Amino acid sequence: MEEKEKPRLSRLTAILTQLQSKRIITAKQLAERHNVSTRTVYRDIRTLEKSGIPIVTEEGKGYSIMEGYHLPPVLFSEDEANALITIEQLIIKNKDQSLVENVSSAIEKIKAILRYSQKGNADLLVDRIYFGGNNNEEKTSNNLMRIQSAITKYQVLKIDYISSENKQTIRNIEPFAIYSIHGNFLLIAFCRLRNDFRNFRIDFIKTLVVQNEIFTPHNMTIKEYFEKYVKNQNYP
Repeated sequence: MEEKEKPRLSRLTAILTQLQSKRIITAKQLAERHNVSTRTVYRDIRTLEKSGIPIVTEEGKGYSIMEGYHLPPVLFSEDEANALITIEQLIIKNKDQSLVENVSSAIEKIKAILRYSQKGNADLLVDRIYFGGNNNEEKTSNNLMRIQSAITKYQVLKIDYISSENKQTIRNIEPFAIYSIHGNFLLIAFCRLRNDFRNFRIDFIKTLVVQNEIFTPHNMTIKEYFEKYVKNQNYP
């Protein structure tokens, strides 16, 4: 069943939040999200502009908030606040230290703007949520955040990698994407040693050094990668 159209004030607030959370978003995406026509979205955008929100329209691309403009922090509903606490407890079980530290730090900042009653509920939930697996909170890698940064900046990485067959190699790779399977993070990258794309388990990377070299972005989507490579798995 399709979601019913939200009241206009609620929709305007939601659109404003989405504009803040993305670098750019299209009228079509907003229309689909709120189950309205693109014409309605155009009217909503004009309303927000008239209220003083500096919305930038990029022809053929979409909308964004003017860089440097900051709005007061949004208030979280009780369910949203509870969801954040649940996510934090789930992430704590992750084996990558850099991810755990950064998510915990981010959620701590979010907790700072919760209402007083929500903070009390958050403290209660922390003691009442339990996820099995990795009960010793073992950390087997500390590279995820640096890899994510390298993906967005198109930086070459030099890695000392130990394969599942315990073979050690030094490689220069062009990071492309990250995905998770069976609790393990895998890095998809173009390997210059093999001259092709390969999967690298992040916890098998012994050392990682970000190089000064910038590579040319690969003209391929993550969907195209899986269609081309995953059916015939290529392992390092």
